[in-house]
Amino acid sequence: MAAAHLHFETFSGARRVRLGQQTNNFIAGNQYLWNGRQNLILRLNPISDASYTRDRRASPPDSACFAGTRVRVIQGITYWVDLEIVLSETPVVHVYWFHGFAGSGKSAISLEIAKIYAGSGRLLASYFFFRNAGDRSRMNRFAATLAAQMAAAVPATASFIEAALDAEPSLLTQGAPLTVQLERLVYEPFKAALYQGLIVFNGPFLIVIDGLDECEDKQAVVDFIDHMLDFFKRHPSIPLRFFIASRVEEHIRSHLDDDGVVLGNLDSHSANKDIEMFLEASFKRAALKDRLIKSFIRANGEWPTKSHMNTLISHINGSFVLASTIFKFIVQPATEEDPSTPMDRLPLALEMNGLDSLYAQTLARSQHLPHFHNIISTVALLREPFPIAGIAKLLGIEAFKVVHVLLNLQAIFHVPGTDEQGEVTLCHTSLRDFLTSKSRSGCFFVPPSFHLHLSYYCFSLFFQKDPRSNNRLSWHTHWEAFAKPEACDFINEIERFKTQACQSPLANRLSHHAFLCIVFFYSLFLDNSEISVGKPYLLVKSIEQLALAAECPGLHTRLWLELPPFTLFFSRLERMEIELTEHIFGVLRHNLQRASNAIHANFPEILERRPRSTVDS
Repeated sequence: MAAAHLHFETFSGARRVRLGQQTNNFIAGNQYLWNGRQNLILRLNPISDASYTRDRRASPPDSACFAGTRVRVIQGITYWVDLEIVLSETPVVHVYWFHGFAGSGKSAISLEIAKIYAGSGRLLASYFFFRNAGDRSRMNRFAATLAAQMAAAVPATASFIEAALDAEPSLLTQGAPLTVQLERLVYEPFKAALYQGLIVFNGPFLIVIDGLDECEDKQAVVDFIDHMLDFFKRHPSIPLRFFIASRVEEHIRSHLDDDGVVLGNLDSHSANKDIEMFLEASFKRAALKDRLIKSFIRANGEWPTKSHMNTLISHINGSFVLASTIFKFIVQPATEEDPSTPMDRLPLALEMNGLDSLYAQTLARSQHLPHFHNIISTVALLREPFPIAGIAKLLGIEAFKVVHVLLNLQAIFHVPGTDEQGEVTLCHTSLRDFLTSKSRSGCFFVPPSFHLHLSYYCFSLFFQKDPRSNNRLSWHTHWEAFAKPEACDFINEIERFKTQACQSPLANRLSHHAFLCIVFFYSLFLDNSEISVGKPYLLVKSIEQLALAAECPGLHTRLWLELPPFTLFFSRLERMEIELTEHIFGVLRHNLQRASNAIHANFPEILERRPRSTVDS
């Protein structure tokens, strides 16, 4: 099929251009003042920390190319981006998939590419996914975020985005299909501005997408890829390119392994020279700042030696994240628990075999401290990162105890400078992979069952009048992660949780009976494939926990009983149809009577304000 010819018009030196009833004031190039609605960005509500301009320490990945490194790789990518569009029957390849193993430097290169094209005014948008980073690990605000960045980078698109929102107000609702959002908010506004001659450009525009494998919405990723490739088949001459960086995941590979995609394998590029350059400069900078290192070099000569450097580079084996983390491990400050010097730690680093050894060696520095396992498990599994004070509140401990554990781990965790501001995050996704793989992490393993505890902690925040209590909404996400069939032994873990809660009750927390009552009942409405136990078990256990919560009222039981979810409990229970054996029905009826008696005895005023319900039946 022959490619359609483009028609471009530019208005050199134009100052005022009228498009229908809309007046626009052009300032320079693509920049102009739009006199329409001023609240477009507010309407789109983009993710503020998704672009290349984010604070990388607060919003990982914190990766950047060291000056002078990755030059040939970057040149190859820019050559592809800058290829002129030739109108012919041969389609232009609009998509570059850049893949490589974890820690090979993909995010650093994505950042560099974004900076290069932002500098030339041709970066349309950038989006850096990161697992367990709230909305940045999902697709629900992806299109809106790209649209907002595009409106800022190429203001000529803004009025078309606004028109799309006016025409279809539901575009930004949760149920709007991703493909429709991308079409209406990104592709069509760009096309409209382009074909009406409102965009001045000197080469294709670029959208950078990093860490696509970090997105938890796998089906949405597939939809995005398929729709993007279809868009370029329909518009083969459009001056737009996508640079996508990710690990090789099957749901990505099977859809990007296409004739319309350039495949770039970072693993095929040797990084040894670049890593050597990085390490030499980093150790020289450390020697200038650290009096101990400076004194050692003065007395003993070169440090690290050439032999040391060669061994390090061999161990690092092309992994920039390993190079960076090893360097941080060696030069990190001594602590009371670990008074070793950089010179002491260098031989340990030389004996390490990859990231796993380094992670284990670093974690061991705090392993003996109280709450160590709960703290690292919380940081690894939380759906959204918390500040130090938030982690402490969640776990029911003092903030200084969280700080005590994390200060020894700064080579692999980002630790903010204050307790209240900034969030604790992992330096790299590979650390989470390590911690959640039992065969790799051993005694540091973070089991899926810890999601049960996080669900309880998140739900309990609501009853403590905590400013972050909106995270009670995350309780169901953690519960579902715990309850899915492949996660763990559901019944045994529940019993362990109850035993632990009885033996070591946490102060100022909602009763674990009340929590279990809610989550068991919530699970009745999950699909059978999403939970490993049957509905009769869940119903019986839910009513049993209701009876126990009412018979042994805790600090927040009254508030819990008055919450709308509890009212909803009764209304839905009355309409539920579950096939029960005679024995199970007898147990259920007995526990309902227990619950009714206890609520009448301990909370009569609640029943007086509530219509007759199942508990009274």
